[in-house]
Amino acid sequence: MMRGTLRVLVSAVVATVALAGCSSSSGGGTDTGKNGDSVPSKAAESTAAEEGVTLGGAGSACELPVTFDLAADWKPEAVEVDPGSELAELGQQGSATMVCEIDAKPAGNIGYLRVWQGKGAGTAPRAALEDFVAGDPNASEASYRETEAGPAAATEVTYTVGVELLDEQKTERAFAVATPDGPVVVHLGGLDSQEHKAMLPAYELARKTLKLS
Repeated sequence: MMRGTLRVLVSAVVATVALAGCSSSSGGGTDTGKNGDSVPSKAAESTAAEEGVTLGGAGSACELPVTFDLAADWKPEAVEVDPGSELAELGQQGSATMVCEIDAKPAGNIGYLRVWQGKGAGTAPRAALEDFVAGDPNASEASYRETEAGPAAATEVTYTVGVELLDEQKTERAFAVATPDGPVVVHLGGLDSQEHKAMLPAYELARKTLKLS
């Protein structure tokens, strides 16, 4: 079995992600080219995330190949996935494995910032993200852009996920960087697109403060 954090993920699946149906299939991405940072939403423009702790270093809640600052009150917890567990597929997307889950509920939002570890030290960020998005059968309308995460070159993707029971699409996004231990993907979901926008400042804080360990 895996730690209690994946049980939190299961609860999130029951409460939120279970709303996602199979109405959309993974579609081809639209490349917007090297245009630097993505255009922030109005919510991200008007609200700056207050910094909390730095995550990723030795002794932090999740020891990672990268470090980045968390928004205040977001709660991180390490995830360990046992490949033999019945719930292992919840901690796997494409070839990436979930290693850390950061809960926004203590900060008043419904969603998670999740860190996924990919395979292959030579895997480029774009390739890692394409593999990650392809691992979600409900993902579509993926748009990729080259950007930076801290001083590191990064690729970011924005895409939609079908929410069948609500008959609507919700926005999700992620960025990836290459590390000597393989690519790292940082993903932001949310209950719906409104929650996603409200959590964007925390996502941007993580991206802008990221450093390779």
